[in-house]
Amino acid sequence: MSFDAVLNEIVRSCAGCQGVALMGNDGIPIAQVVADGDEELDEVVSVMGIEFGRILDESRKAADSVSGGGLDELVVRMGTVQVALRTVDAETYLVMVLTGAGNLGKGRFLLRRHLSALREQL
Repeated sequence: MSFDAVLNEIVRSCAGCQGVALMGNDGIPIAQVVADGDEELDEVVSVMGIEFGRILDESRKAADSVSGGGLDELVVRMGTVQVALRTVDAETYLVMVLTGAGNLGKGRFLLRRHLSALREQL
């Protein structure tokens, strides 16, 4: 299964999911899928991936400094949007953008469920 097929399955299966991107630690999207192919959402997901990827990186450093183990997941809930970030490996992570009413629990489950398929292709 290709990156796009896996990401499309995640977007399709999660209520309120606006998009999912597989990002490199350099902030460049490797693959990205948005709901209904909306170009405006495409940019939103990219920007969220870049901006919150920085927070993920700082959170990884903080986890290392307190010997808390590796950081697997980070969730940010704002007034109108939710962002879930999931590490795939040392160089890549997933970012999922959901509406404020989106099903965050299912989204987190789907990100975790599809990790092995994504890791196989990297």
